[in-house]
Amino acid sequence: MAVRDAFGLTFSGATEAGFSSYSQAVRELQCFIGDPVGSVDRAIAEDPGFVMAHVFKGYLFGLATEREATAVARTCHEAALPLAATPREQAHVAALGHLAAGRWHEAARLLEDIAIEFPLDALALQTGHQIDFFTGNARMLRDRIGRALPSWQSGMPGYHAILGMQAFGLEEMGDYARAEKLGRKAVDIEPRDGWAQHAVAHVMEMQSRQRDGIAWMRANPDAWTQESFLQVHNWWHLALFHYDLGQTDEVLALYDGPIYGERSMLALNMVDASSILWRLHLGGVDVGGRWAALAANWAKASAGNYAFNDAHAMMAFAGAGQEAPVRGLLEAQREAMHGNDDNAAFTRDVGYPLTLAIKAFGDGNYTETVRLIRPIRAIAHRFGGSHAQRDVVDLTLIEAALRSGDHALARALAAERALARPDSPLSALLSRRATNLSEN
Repeated sequence: MAVRDAFGLTFSGATEAGFSSYSQAVRELQCFIGDPVGSVDRAIAEDPGFVMAHVFKGYLFGLATEREATAVARTCHEAALPLAATPREQAHVAALGHLAAGRWHEAARLLEDIAIEFPLDALALQTGHQIDFFTGNARMLRDRIGRALPSWQSGMPGYHAILGMQAFGLEEMGDYARAEKLGRKAVDIEPRDGWAQHAVAHVMEMQSRQRDGIAWMRANPDAWTQESFLQVHNWWHLALFHYDLGQTDEVLALYDGPIYGERSMLALNMVDASSILWRLHLGGVDVGGRWAALAANWAKASAGNYAFNDAHAMMAFAGAGQEAPVRGLLEAQREAMHGNDDNAAFTRDVGYPLTLAIKAFGDGNYTETVRLIRPIRAIAHRFGGSHAQRDVVDLTLIEAALRSGDHALARALAAERALARPDSPLSALLSRRATNLSEN
């Protein structure tokens, strides 16, 4: 029993009915909308021997960066292992096994090989692209998709998603003009493609085109928010544009509304909440009880599972002034560094020193913050995220230098930022503060 899709790929153990639900799940994931877990569960219920349905579900949970979700990914891998599968599908099963075991880089390499042989395997491309994001591999964000792009053409199902991923990879490699062109094209094809929408927002963030960014995000929010599980992150991008313009009230309104009004327990959403509150905190904005509410949810999450999440949890704990979860988080990270998965390196190289630096900032020990962040800035990509997300590391360092009274370093860092983001009002503000510090 098997089905062939529109690209000629074989799906073992599938009937037409089960494959229909699976195809819906793929379309939902490509736009980051709907309920792909529910859709793939229907496929599995229809066809329990449908190996790629189990793999797909495992990928969804394996990419959630949460310990409980990773356990589901392992269960999916175990279910897929004994099922009939083609060599391509067997490679997917192996990739899921690596992902579920925390071997992100091994999973990425296997998915790379699948896509090299089968460039129309959209799931291999998208899962690999997400792993590249979570491991901060900017070159592969671009090249994994770039290798396959010649095999794709307009009119193929999911073509918009390929363009959107290529746009994000180009942006992370600094190719802003082509990134924006492809991202806009993807959104023209499929307005609900939240990843393509966010790729264009990234371009505008990196180019300090705040007003363009606000116009882009506010032009058709119904398209990128409707049933979208990426919408919090896209609202976060809108908040960044307002933040750079110094429009604090707008930022807080977005936080209290679509960013964290519902107080999500999902790590990906809590990361965005921490990230925007911490930026306000760096600017001396009193965010009131928002820290305590966010910290309470972070305290329920599993620490030591993904270093990028840990650093953002520490922002909430430090902002709320809570000692017990701080100690628990640092202990979990120390334990994680003894693990045999990739997160051990993520934590050791970047996550642990950054988390200590954030704690130091919260304690008012700005000199220690500077000491801890300076050695890791150049390798911060190793623990994942985008340039826009990791910008909070640089902002924390600059603010710590200013508050520590290190005139020379503050001036140097402000000059560096002004060169990288010359049109940013925030760059201008930091330069003025560094100059005033030197003169006083």
